[in-house]
Amino acid sequence: LAQALRHGLRGNCPVSFCTEQQGIMDIDLLNPDRQEEKSKHKLKRMIQSPNSFFMDVKCPGCLQITTVFSHAQTVVLCGNCNVMLCQPTGGLARLTEGCSFRRKVE
Repeated sequence: LAQALRHGLRGNCPVSFCTEQQGIMDIDLLNPDRQEEKSKHKLKRMIQSPNSFFMDVKCPGCLQITTVFSHAQTVVLCGNCNVMLCQPTGGLARLTEGCSFRRKVE
């Protein structure tokens, strides 16, 4: 394309220029790398998906399970013993030490 612009060609490119550009691509667009897709912005992925999720958090004191949003914006307390389960940050909520969690299945 840069060659075509240098020579003042617009619209259709000459046949020799088009055949030079055909070939094997460096990346597979149909099967993107899982790690590469995860690192992209949620709207730039091939299939848009949110970064947030719900999780079951187990209280270290009374072992009660509470459902918490991953990006919670308020402090979440245990309903049984009032222990703080997580505290908000700018993005993902930070779990208190000793709390274990698992992602909720849809």
